[in-house]
Amino acid sequence: YINPTSITIITLSIIMGTIMTMSSSNWLMAWIGLELNMLAILPIISKPKTTRASEATIKYFLTQAIASAMMLLSSTTNAWQTGSWDILELKNKFSTTIMTLSLMMKMGAAPIHFWLPEVLQGTTLQTALLITTWQKLAPISLMYMISNNIQPALLMSAGILSMIVGGLGGINQTQLRKTMAYSSINNLGWTIMIMALSPNLAVMNIFIYMIMTTPIFLMMTSTSTKTLQNLTTTWTTSTATTLSIALLMLSTSGLPPFTGFLPKMLALNELITQKLTTLATLAIMTSLVSLLFYLRITYLIMVLTSPM
Repeated sequence: YINPTSITIITLSIIMGTIMTMSSSNWLMAWIGLELNMLAILPIISKPKTTRASEATIKYFLTQAIASAMMLLSSTTNAWQTGSWDILELKNKFSTTIMTLSLMMKMGAAPIHFWLPEVLQGTTLQTALLITTWQKLAPISLMYMISNNIQPALLMSAGILSMIVGGLGGINQTQLRKTMAYSSINNLGWTIMIMALSPNLAVMNIFIYMIMTTPIFLMMTSTSTKTLQNLTTTWTTSTATTLSIALLMLSTSGLPPFTGFLPKMLALNELITQKLTTLATLAIMTSLVSLLFYLRITYLIMVLTSPM
């Protein structure tokens, strides 16, 4: 049992922290918003009284704290160089690189993604939903604001790396929360890669991902599904829900004619327009790898369990 007052304060802090970061034009205010948000979500992660939840809380806290420290280092160095704390004035190359790495660490993109699958596995499905959707809004909005100053090579290499890690990491998973974590890393890869060329498209990509992920987690919560084995047994009790999960998984993978295909197609179109055909080919190859584990889940649900 949690006191209703505590729940209200925590919820308001999480919402306020994100809104504060997204609407600020000053690095210090953005940092304070992220800190408020991070401190408010810690009690939610540690709510299940298990050692796993405590471990997840500590992992989340440490990675976010390191990322916040890097963010402060970057903005302070930039303020020394330019005399301005303005977010749009991030002109120093060193500061921009450190800031990009810090934001990637905050949202769980490769190569600093290690905490995300572990934290999701240690928490409840609702908290996992919160971490994979709401918690990404603030760092992505900051990255969007500074996208003009970031070196495209950095974003593109981090994006491709996230796609590879997300695709390969999800293949052998039987735990759905870890699968969803790798799916999140894979989709972040697309977002970060296209951020270098078309920031608006990157924002659209992440929003469509969030819209698809939310119902998956909510349906998994309603059917108490945590592993692939659980998913194969829910067909008999809740057919429509299981079918919806399968179709949403395919949509998240970017398979046409589902919604998830649209941002990926636009991203590839943008890459080819900019004469980055090799990168586009690499992106398609990695998305095939991630399609593998989504198809495996769908096959398990729809072919092995449906009464024929």
